[in-house]
Amino acid sequence: MNPVIDKLAKILRLEVQRNFDNRAVLGGLQEMARHWQTEALASGLPEESVGAILAGLQGYADLAPGDRAPRLRAVWTRMVEEEKALAHLDPFPSLPDATEAETGPAPEPAGEELALDDGEAQDSAGEPPEEGTETVLPSEPTPREPAPGARRLELTSPLTAVQGIGPKSAKTLNKLGLETLGDLLWFLPRRYDDYSQLKPINRIWYGEEITLIGTVEECRVRPVRDGRMQLIEAVISDGTGAIRVTWFNQPWIANQLRPGRAIVLSGKVDQYLGKLTMSSPEWEPLERQQLHTNRIVPVYPLTAGVTAKWLRRVTDAVVGRLAPRIPDPLPESVRHSANLLPLSSALQQIHFPDSWDQLHNAQHRLAFDEMFMLQLGVLRQKREWSELTGTPMPVTDEWVSQFESALPYSLTNAQRACLGDIRKDLGSARPMNRLLQGDVGSGKTVIAAAAVGMCAAHSGQAALLAPTSILADQHYHTMCDLLPKAAGIEAHKIALLTGGTPEPARAEIRQGLASGSILLVVGTHALLEEPVVFARLGLAIIDEQHRFGVEQRAQIRAKGTSPNLLVMTATPIPRSLALTLYGDLDLSLLDEMPPGRSPVETRVLHPIERSRAYRFALSQLEAGRQAYIIYPLVEESEKVEAKAAVEEAERLQKEVFTAHHLCLLHGRMRVDEKDAVMEDFRARKCDVLVSTSVVEVGLDVPNATVMLVEGANRFGLAQLHQFRGRVGRGEAKSYCLLIPDSDEETENARLRALESSHDGFALAEMDLEQRGPGDFLGTRQSGFSNLRMARLTDIRLIEKARKEALRIFELDPNLSHPDHVLLAKAMETFWTSEKGEMS
Repeated sequence: MNPVIDKLAKILRLEVQRNFDNRAVLGGLQEMARHWQTEALASGLPEESVGAILAGLQGYADLAPGDRAPRLRAVWTRMVEEEKALAHLDPFPSLPDATEAETGPAPEPAGEELALDDGEAQDSAGEPPEEGTETVLPSEPTPREPAPGARRLELTSPLTAVQGIGPKSAKTLNKLGLETLGDLLWFLPRRYDDYSQLKPINRIWYGEEITLIGTVEECRVRPVRDGRMQLIEAVISDGTGAIRVTWFNQPWIANQLRPGRAIVLSGKVDQYLGKLTMSSPEWEPLERQQLHTNRIVPVYPLTAGVTAKWLRRVTDAVVGRLAPRIPDPLPESVRHSANLLPLSSALQQIHFPDSWDQLHNAQHRLAFDEMFMLQLGVLRQKREWSELTGTPMPVTDEWVSQFESALPYSLTNAQRACLGDIRKDLGSARPMNRLLQGDVGSGKTVIAAAAVGMCAAHSGQAALLAPTSILADQHYHTMCDLLPKAAGIEAHKIALLTGGTPEPARAEIRQGLASGSILLVVGTHALLEEPVVFARLGLAIIDEQHRFGVEQRAQIRAKGTSPNLLVMTATPIPRSLALTLYGDLDLSLLDEMPPGRSPVETRVLHPIERSRAYRFALSQLEAGRQAYIIYPLVEESEKVEAKAAVEEAERLQKEVFTAHHLCLLHGRMRVDEKDAVMEDFRARKCDVLVSTSVVEVGLDVPNATVMLVEGANRFGLAQLHQFRGRVGRGEAKSYCLLIPDSDEETENARLRALESSHDGFALAEMDLEQRGPGDFLGTRQSGFSNLRMARLTDIRLIEKARKEALRIFELDPNLSHPDHVLLAKAMETFWTSEKGEMS
């Protein structure tokens, strides 16, 4: 038999077995025909016959399944005419009749059983079944139709519902977090190998990643390296040429590659003694559905005892059975407006894509779903908050004027605008839910003080929650300076509650809050961890809010009856990310620096210039200034080649700053130890503060003029910008010196950007694009643990999902319309594991 005709016959048989879905080969029959034509003509098949067969396959993809069967019959007839032996080997009546093809697959029975399409026990897998599994493989490919009487499969069915997965195999898969068929359906590939380039042997080139279809001419096993290894050698031909293929220590392959067998090979073309070869390629029989070759092949995370091919076959069995049944939660209006694939198609294409375009469409659909659900949750949170009733706290223009006139400086226009936003919020019957976003030194604290004053003017209490004792202490002293003069709140009505507060003072503060005599408490997590009760909490302020989790924010709100909420952050957050992270909050932006603050001069130095940086710091110390030196680690690590604070502090004191006092600050110190170090630095009892990133927030030392950051490449731009904001807070010119780990990192454009830009938002955009959203998320935000496909750097996706979410939300905020029943259920599932509030 002509091997080219035999190859086409096997492909057509597989197409029939698949009920004419045009997926017997990657790209469909039309795409396959282009490559087949080259081989057919090279094999000597008459041009007239080749043309007739190709004409029969032309336009196949556009036909309905009912019309595809007659078309294949015509092609089959022409093939039989060309190769009489074909009719004898596989007679025409074996094809389904027209009526069956037109009506499609028979309806599924009440029960079903899922079997792996594994072929022989040591067939195309390329390795024996995994040790410890009970895989019982049938001798022929098992059809995907369910067996009558078997139990119906659901997403919640255990993995053992798949014939061939026993308890031991299921236990092994549990290591990958897989327990149910639904888990496996959503177990997405981590990458893909492109084996879709099908070529005849006489057209291949060294170094290519290609797929060949050919026939085994010979196969043998021979010992190498004194018998310690076995080399399996096969010669594969396709009518245009032949190629030598080898595998090491897989003797079972020789039993499967019988001469005359048609196979598909995928891998890299190599070279040996001047001849092209392939070493250890993936391979499958031609008659089988191709999962490992001749296509874009998914690559999944693995664990010990699970091989790539076996997991791929298991996944294919589950995806083929369950994906078409998955109900699509997105209304047709959203799918049409956003130009999205149906969910069932997306799930099939994400696992076994027909093309790169289809894969990208599937990835986009699944990413859109996640972002859409997240945006709907944000909008729901905002609506729920807006429906609460609060106590109005209006203040007069005269009150605002008196507050401003009592300040030791004039407010910027941006501060006045933010003050107006907060005044409007507090004056309404709806609780405030606002994010105050401003760069380092932009003056957020005075706005917070004004909000506290407005609340106190109506006898309401306020709580200011800070992430560290250092920052809480600083806020306390600032409030004690501002509020008595600007808002008439006596200092004894302002309290500080941290982990280091003595017990007698704690009891007194708790009593004052319960009675209402304390109007403002500034504190850390101690405010949440203790039985603190407020008489009338009217305002909760959360500073550096990304340091707190959703449960902690919910806790502080729960201490009052719908209190007003002001969230503050000094981390510039790109607009695209703010839309997602804080879409439930109203936004006020401090984008103007107070007058008198000169930019901090920033320089990136080579590691060899470290001594030069030390000399410069010494000159500033001699002038009576102070300096920070930041390290990425607390102590040296064998795994990470980076300088560490503890060891370097000792070295610097002994070798560099011998005439000056150094102090050390890091996250492993007790709270009281940190407070003592910070107080010493503020009081100028120490000249150089050696610290880890704990210094990022909370320090206001106007006398400090040098910020030297070691291992600068290990920090994000947003974090480095925060470090830089610790200096330049006084009248003297200040400097930020960045020393990366290597010369290569010194030329990094990311670090160089800090030299020319002091725009925190521009730097944040760059950070988001290059490093992802981690620096902005801080403590995990509700909903974000469910993001597997969506990227918070994908601005277009965020805006697209938000647009669709807003449209749906405006029409049906409760998702009660019949078209939104599945969407409401999907929303519930998406948010089930995420309790608490969004921001």
